[in-house]
Amino acid sequence: MTIRQARPGEAPRLAAIVEAAYGPWVPIIGRRPFPMQDDYAARIEAGEAWVLEEAGAIHALLVIETHPEHLMLDNIAVDPGRQGKGDGRLLLDFAEAEARRRGLAEVRLYTNVLMERNIALYAKRGYVETERRAEREFARVFMAKRLG
Repeated sequence: MTIRQARPGEAPRLAAIVEAAYGPWVPIIGRRPFPMQDDYAARIEAGEAWVLEEAGAIHALLVIETHPEHLMLDNIAVDPGRQGKGDGRLLLDFAEAEARRRGLAEVRLYTNVLMERNIALYAKRGYVETERRAEREFARVFMAKRLG
């Protein structure tokens, strides 16, 4: 497994993974989650998109943004055929290591309030809820993890 920055031309694969990973949430949320509307070509161009690759096949992606005092984990998506195999954990580990490498002491993220499974997963990883609020017409849970 290799984690690397996404390359120009890979945006359709990233969008396809996001469609498949977030698709089951549409009936629960009642609309398409925001990551399904993102511009992955722009994310790649900005250097914010990373992929988890094995033998030339992209299985998962991570979108991170650098802010002055924290790294924002904007999106993490794993191809449904690979879910449960540790790909998400590898990407979370990478995001935390990348924050440290960039000299940042905190990783922040947000998820939809109805994505309770994700909230529980992040809490297990040491992320604590900092607030809940509507943003971009989505009810979101904001979480953060201080890095040691």
